[in-house]
Amino acid sequence: MAAYNHAMGYSRRSFVLGSGAAAFAQGPKAGPANDRIQVGVIGCGARSQQLMQGLMANTGVAITAISDAYRGRVIRTQENWGAAAKEYRDYREILARKDVDAVIVATPDHWHHRMCLDAIAAGKDIYCEKPLTYRSSEGKEIAEAAAKAGRIVQVGSQGCSSILQERAREIVQSGKIGRVTLIRAAYNRNSAAGAWLYPIPPDATPQTVDWDRFLGNAPKHVYSNERFFRWRCFNDYSGGIATDLFVHLCTTIQFVMKSDGPSKAVAMGELYRWKENRDVYDTINGLLEYPEGFAANLSSTFNNESLAAGSFQFLGTEGTLVLNYGNLQVLAESGQEDNRWIVESWPRAMEKAYYDDPKIRQSELPDTRAARLRPSSESYLAEGVDSTVSHFANWLKGIRTRQGHWEDAQVGHRAAACAHMLNLSAREERVVKWDPKRNDIAG
Repeated sequence: MAAYNHAMGYSRRSFVLGSGAAAFAQGPKAGPANDRIQVGVIGCGARSQQLMQGLMANTGVAITAISDAYRGRVIRTQENWGAAAKEYRDYREILARKDVDAVIVATPDHWHHRMCLDAIAAGKDIYCEKPLTYRSSEGKEIAEAAAKAGRIVQVGSQGCSSILQERAREIVQSGKIGRVTLIRAAYNRNSAAGAWLYPIPPDATPQTVDWDRFLGNAPKHVYSNERFFRWRCFNDYSGGIATDLFVHLCTTIQFVMKSDGPSKAVAMGELYRWKENRDVYDTINGLLEYPEGFAANLSSTFNNESLAAGSFQFLGTEGTLVLNYGNLQVLAESGQEDNRWIVESWPRAMEKAYYDDPKIRQSELPDTRAARLRPSSESYLAEGVDSTVSHFANWLKGIRTRQGHWEDAQVGHRAAACAHMLNLSAREERVVKWDPKRNDIAG
C-alpha cells in the first residue's frame, strides 16, 4: 500500500503544478467517447512517473496531455510515453480539451483543491494522489462538487486495491479475531531521501522552473530550489508526515474496519534531527478515537526504519492481525481465564465450592487429558500485480461503468482529515474533534 519503500525500490510520489484557477462549464459525460480512455497528467514528478507506469500497465488507456512547472519532467515523460503526450504550460488547457476524458492530479498538496474543482467543472474524471486536500474544509467541497456533477474521483492511497488489504478486511469483518478495540500503525524512515531531501536537478534555475506556477495561492516567497523540489518539507505546501504517510495508515484502517473516520484526535510532534531547510515535524505520534468503538495509535519517525512502509497490528479479543508491506499474519489469542492465584487466598471450603461450579470448571479448568487442536496462526504473502496497477484498474473501470471505487472523494476527504486533525492537535496542544453534521473539523 505504500507509495515509498527504500528496501522495495519504490520512490516517492511527486509534485507539480498548474497555474491560475478557472472553471470550464461542460455537461457531464457518461464515459469515454471510445474504448480508449484519454488521460491528462497534471504534475509529472517522481511519484507521478510511477503513477503513469501503473496506469499504462492497464489496457485501453493513453496519456495524451501533460503539464509540469519544471520542463525536465516533461522531457522525461515524453521520453517514456512519446510525443503524443502533448505538453501544456497551463493545466487549464488540458481541461479545455474535449478529447481528454480524465486527469491525474499529482501536484503539491496546496494545488489539489483548485485543480480538482476545475477538473470537475470541466467534466473530467479524476485520480488525485493522496492527500486529497491541503486543508480539511477543501475535501467537503470536492466531494459535493463531484457528486453533483456525477464525476468519478478516486484518491491515490493504493493499498485498499491490494489483495492483501482486501483479505485483511475479510478476516476482521468475519469476526475471526474477535472485537478489535485497538490498532497500532507505524510508518518509519531513516535516510535523507526518506526525509524528503531529494536530489535537485543540476539544471534547476528560474529559467527552467516556473516558480510562480508552483506557488499558486501559497504565500509569496523568493525562488528556492529546496522549496520547489522538496516541497513536503514546508508547511506552505504540505502537512508533512501526517498528510504524506498517516493518510496511508488511516485509509487502510478505515477500509479494513469499514469506518467513516475518527471522532477525536490528539497528537504530539517535534523536529528532532532533520532541522535544516524544513518546518514540518520529523517525528509525530497520534491517537485517534473512532465512534465504532476502537482507537488507533499512529507513529512515524524519520530517525529509524524498523517499521517501514506501513506496519499494522489489529488487536482483537480472539486474535491479532499483523499487516505489513507484502505480508499478512493472523495470530490467535489464548484468552483463557486462570484465577487460581486469587482463589487460593480464600478459605479452602470456599475455594472448593468455586471450582465445583460446572461453569467455572469449563472455563478455567478444561480437561487437560482430552486431545484437541487450537488454531495458532495463518500467513499470507502478496504476489503478482502491484497495487498501484490494481488501483488504476479500479479507476478505469469506474470511468467506464460510472460506478466509482471505494476510495472516492468523501473517503479521501475523511482520510486526509485525520492528518489535518492530528497536525492541528500537535500545533495547538489540544484534543481535536470531528463534527459529522458539518462533515468537517469541529470549530
